[in-house]
Amino acid sequence: MRDMVEIGMGRAARRTYELDDVDIVPSRRTRSSKLVSLAWQLDAYRFDIPLVAHPTDALVSPEFAIELGRLGGLGVINGEGLWARHADVSARIDQLLEVAEKEGTEAAVALLQQLHAAPMQPDLLAAAVAQVRAAGVTVAVRVSPQNAQALTPALVQANIDLLVVHGTIISAEHVGDGEPLNLKTFIADLDVPVVAGGVSDHRTALHLMRTGAAGVIVGYGSTPGATTTGEVLGIGVPLATAIADAAAARRDYLDETGGRYVHVIADGDIVSSGQLAKAIACGADAAVLGVPLALAQEAPGRGWYWPSAAAHPSVPRGALLKFSDEDERPTLQQVLYGPSSDPWGSVNLVGGLRRSMAKAGYSELKEFQRVGLTVRA
Repeated sequence: MRDMVEIGMGRAARRTYELDDVDIVPSRRTRSSKLVSLAWQLDAYRFDIPLVAHPTDALVSPEFAIELGRLGGLGVINGEGLWARHADVSARIDQLLEVAEKEGTEAAVALLQQLHAAPMQPDLLAAAVAQVRAAGVTVAVRVSPQNAQALTPALVQANIDLLVVHGTIISAEHVGDGEPLNLKTFIADLDVPVVAGGVSDHRTALHLMRTGAAGVIVGYGSTPGATTTGEVLGIGVPLATAIADAAAARRDYLDETGGRYVHVIADGDIVSSGQLAKAIACGADAAVLGVPLALAQEAPGRGWYWPSAAAHPSVPRGALLKFSDEDERPTLQQVLYGPSSDPWGSVNLVGGLRRSMAKAGYSELKEFQRVGLTVRA
């Protein structure tokens, strides 16, 4: 039963929960963490760990995508980002970080908008895709709903494996100045699987599943301070509730179709292994990570992080924040697999998730989605 609260005469709102509001309750025999599998299969593509990098230039260069793929995860290149617009991306990021250090966040966002105003060059993006493909890892590229129809043919020709149609908020049909994007028709005409999002409620998640998407991204990537969707748009649903609602939509769609499974991918305030475990426990199959991966030495942002929405030309919904000094940063291997001396769960994310599952007695991700949960008073 939904918990409705009266917020004024004749106006009620639903009580919802963040990941930090819930806790996992072990209720079965414990097991060795060595017996836990974190394998995740999305369409024809298998991953050793259920982790996806947020499609921002702060994280995903071709080199980063290759390394994350080698370590078992999925890096998603921003098909409308710097790698699609500039040949000298490293120099542009150096310029951006220098402005952020000396002039502050507002000046850095203005420069980011300026860099994203440069025209997209399909040959540059094709070269980045080719570099990742040559390494033998899964190639994924993100496009916005507004530009999906224009950019996708060139991406398919470049032989991407997965297309991610990702915006702050999307639905099954995007209505713009031109022909509306109908995701159901769009996906049906493609030979590559599509992951779409973000959404935050049962109805929209179910609508996206009915388009034929292989996965649905749930949440708005709400990293405190870095992502400002709540401040700018006033929109936000706490992630634990959003995941649970989308998982319910997945069950409904599974019944509706007689067995077609659509993956729920959480994208929100996940900055520790404990929050990652809670996201899976609430019903997610995998999680999009931003800040935790920005700590890695391989991240182009060198300890700085900004979401892809920070570059919007008129309504930016993110800032540039520094999360680590360059000489303190661990490798991506350490961020994911340790060893760690950090007691807060920001390093050895995979080890923390694996041990949480083992302590609760579960050996596979889908089983762990049935673990007991409590809500903090």
